[in-house]
Amino acid sequence: MRPRIRKTVMVIHVIASVALVGEVWGLVVLNTAAALTKDAGLAHAAYRLMPALVFAGGIPLSLIALISGITLGLTSHWGLFRYYWVAAKLVLLVAVICVGMFLFDPEGMAAAIVLPASRQWGQVAALGTQIAMLVTATTLSVLKPRRRLR
Repeated sequence: MRPRIRKTVMVIHVIASVALVGEVWGLVVLNTAAALTKDAGLAHAAYRLMPALVFAGGIPLSLIALISGITLGLTSHWGLFRYYWVAAKLVLLVAVICVGMFLFDPEGMAAAIVLPASRQWGQVAALGTQIAMLVTATTLSVLKPRRRLR
């Protein structure tokens, strides 16, 4: 890949990845506020806002980060499965996407505002797990441990 194109893809990847961290953090804040409030109207509004964040931010940003990351891995000396940190970042991003798809349900939460506290906190835990995985991936990007897979 030409250096100018590679730099452009790298910028796109970094912006999408950092924006994804911000989007998930926004969901953590909204979900925590909804879980802590006694005001059913506020909780309902927070849960109703979450799908807009997911569909306008989370899904496109996840896909952009995934596609640009794979592109960079395939076209650089780092490779996708040559170094642990690159493979780990790929696995972490796929895990973030899977947690979002299978464990996070803001629409279900909005539809049933009177929920057991454990379900509310389960949603916060799913988002907290996503944040932890994204921060780990960001740390790996900065540190770039040199240990090779093969």
